[in-house]
Amino acid sequence: MKIFIDSGNLKEIEALVPLGIIDGITTNPSLLAKEGGDYKAILKKICQIVKGPTSAEVVATDADGMIREGRELAAIDEHIVVKVPFTKEGVKACKALSSEGKRVNVTLIFSPTQALLAAKVGASYVSPFVGRLDDIATSGMNLKTEILVASVRNNIHIIEAARMGADICTCPAAVIEGMFKHPLTDIGLERFLKDWEKAQAARV
Repeated sequence: MKIFIDSGNLKEIEALVPLGIIDGITTNPSLLAKEGGDYKAILKKICQIVKGPTSAEVVATDADGMIREGRELAAIDEHIVVKVPFTKEGVKACKALSSEGKRVNVTLIFSPTQALLAAKVGASYVSPFVGRLDDIATSGMNLKTEILVASVRNNIHIIEAARMGADICTCPAAVIEGMFKHPLTDIGLERFLKDWEKAQAARV
């Protein structure tokens, strides 16, 4: 399963990407608004860091507006994936943008029928919330669409997403950092180091 960071914060992204565990990024208007500055410049920098799929969301609610914004976002960098909401207008926009060869992430998916419709119009990704993953993580959609589990809040969600066969799990940086932590790891490492120090001292 691929792991994406759900963040627009450059420091968080720069800290995790060099570890080699991050496959992409998801952002939304709220995340980018927190950062301030030129959102297009931020998205460009994110793409340069991760060199992988980077979802950037439209804010228009009509199909024409979504298509126009989607084209502008896609022009920022080759790694941009245009993110649109699952509405009738979003489905129309997805169809138009995917027909132009642009990758589209359809978000706010809550049912298998919604996921199916998004896949039918060429969505590269569908983003269900983790609480509804069991509704859409099925093998019935024989279409080239990846299931991207969103709204992840803890490590249990990540484990459940993997068990249910999700293609991608996008997580806040804090949740990814938490994946590294386990008290037995710390205890084990401390014990190894103490044993090594004792062995070295005995040789002196």
